[in-house]
Amino acid sequence: MAQDTLRIGIMSFAHLHAEGYIQNLRQTPGVEMIGFSDTDAERGQHFAEIFDAQWYPTHEALIAEQPDGVIVCSENAGRRPLVEMAAQAGVHVLCEKPIEVTLADAEAMRDVCEANHVNFMTAFPVRFAPSVRECKDKIDRGELGRIYGINGINHSEIPRAHRAWFAQKALAGGGAVMDHTVHLVDAMRWFFNSEIVEVYAEVDNLFYPGEVDVDTAGIVLVTFANGVFASVDCSWSRPTTYPRWGHFKMDIVGENGFVVLDSMAEQFSVYSRHLPRHPMWVNWGANSNQAMIEEFVTSIREKRQPSVTWRDGYEALRVALACYESAESGQPVSLDR
Repeated sequence: MAQDTLRIGIMSFAHLHAEGYIQNLRQTPGVEMIGFSDTDAERGQHFAEIFDAQWYPTHEALIAEQPDGVIVCSENAGRRPLVEMAAQAGVHVLCEKPIEVTLADAEAMRDVCEANHVNFMTAFPVRFAPSVRECKDKIDRGELGRIYGINGINHSEIPRAHRAWFAQKALAGGGAVMDHTVHLVDAMRWFFNSEIVEVYAEVDNLFYPGEVDVDTAGIVLVTFANGVFASVDCSWSRPTTYPRWGHFKMDIVGENGFVVLDSMAEQFSVYSRHLPRHPMWVNWGANSNQAMIEEFVTSIREKRQPSVTWRDGYEALRVALACYESAESGQPVSLDR
């Protein structure tokens, strides 16, 4: 018997990942991508034309179409009201990271989803990358023995054009630390099934002083409850001409071995005067965003919790906020467990 079609929409095109998600939804079997909502008319019309997609000028108009699920891609500071709107209508939610900019708003999002019996999935596509999953399997199988430490790197260029809000503190809640720490922290938590108990961070605006009011670089040191020590090098240090948008790398040091992870290395270089970047790296490997979208859809269809939950987004946000607290005080910050 054919499976019922699930109707999925996107709430806001503010986040750059919305451009990929609209394609992912169209490629997911058993899914109808019903369109996207955006209260910015210029942005809405722009992307509606590019993607030949239905644009709803209000979020209420999209929810009125009674989708089964939505992907929330607004500015960081605007996600709580969209999640509340969707949940109160009985619509399942996949939410971009960081899920909000305060713990109180994040907790309110959990409460409304639980009260209305809808799923909340945090958008951490890195967990679905084959190389990252292989590292997780190696650690679970004990192949590396005791893990002594991890060095994590997540670099990118500064968001520009339609996504300038990334560098506006009121909308983003921070800069490179808020943007990049969460991905690495989530993967490390997942690797060890252990929580971070202490954070120390040095945060600064090294790359765009006087141009933006947020941090563009950070070095973060974290200690896990299981004793593993890790560092996170997060920055918007890449020039806008860099071939790819970002990195996700780790050096994992264990008693029985050493693993070098580069989850975005499956690329080949293209050189052409017709390309906006010189050169461009084109992905030939697995699409982790596609796998994440399919997990969200499957969790709705199977009436179960997704493999990445609200708690994962919340704990990553806790660490990002602790980074700013530590940088302000110059002292390590303990996370109450």
